[in-house]
Amino acid sequence: MSINTTSRRGFTKLLAATILASVGAIGAAHAQSYPTKPITLIVPYPAGGANDMLGRLIGQKMAEKLGQQIIVDNKPGAGTLIGATLVAKAAPDGYTLLVGGFASNSVSPLLFKAEYDPINDFEPIGMFGTAPTVIITYPESPYKTIKDVVDAAKKKPGEVMYGSSGNGSPLHMSGEMFTAQAGVNMTHVPYKGGSAHILDLIGKRLDVIFDTSTNSTPLIKGGKVRPIAVSSKTRLPDFPDVPTLTEAGYPDFSVNGWYALYAPAKTPKPIVEKLSAELQKVLQMPEVIEKLRGVGVTPGTGKADELAKYAPAELEKYRKLIKDANIKAD
Repeated sequence: MSINTTSRRGFTKLLAATILASVGAIGAAHAQSYPTKPITLIVPYPAGGANDMLGRLIGQKMAEKLGQQIIVDNKPGAGTLIGATLVAKAAPDGYTLLVGGFASNSVSPLLFKAEYDPINDFEPIGMFGTAPTVIITYPESPYKTIKDVVDAAKKKPGEVMYGSSGNGSPLHMSGEMFTAQAGVNMTHVPYKGGSAHILDLIGKRLDVIFDTSTNSTPLIKGGKVRPIAVSSKTRLPDFPDVPTLTEAGYPDFSVNGWYALYAPAKTPKPIVEKLSAELQKVLQMPEVIEKLRGVGVTPGTGKADELAKYAPAELEKYRKLIKDANIKAD
């Protein structure tokens, strides 16, 4: 090897290190001044629902911390793919963020044709909450426990009906996972979103619903439905008399709604770190904790590395469930 070649290689390495250091310095400086204009927070759901409410709560509190306005923009449709696609294709500058989660970053891309990769096209900022499954029935139902439901399904295969807000929804996935683990045949009745499935449960036209705690909590408190089991590992503080599925003999059941904050891939690391740090502060605020728990959401940590591990595991879990149960989109 010639001295000139060695020198050139040494110079190349030095130049590369200098460039990386410069880029890092620029990114850090950019993060110190960020944000200098309003941030758009895309919620891929209609206004008024749980995801919208949670997005507005987190957006408002983060805006106070960042000293800049956060504008919530509802972009529903295509199982959350419309809103998520907008963020995946947005400029990676920290000014377009996504309220992502169960649908946008795990299930919908597996059921529908997505124009983005649910893992590689986003930078995880942090998860701000999870919502366990609550199995509910109508108040006068003969099913007082989950064992009653299983016994009936075994006695009359296919006659016990569970409703959901649509194929691929958390409610549907919960039902499929439970029937597989319980070894029973129950009939899934999908609805086109909205609250039609709840109205039919209350009207005694459905037997049970594997609902999210965000949706079922106000219904339970209002006496509209009766909870018979929850998927959380411990009983929910608001419903201490409702047993967990683990207590009922199903410790491997794991379907949760989850809510997280994402930025487009390649958003500068210092900006992602700043957003994550502010999210963590927001999630420690007593009023935020109270509001989250009030709608059945267990507050998250807001740490980016935790979300970076959680989301891929969720994606693979549902990839297997969808394949095994042969689940198709509506």
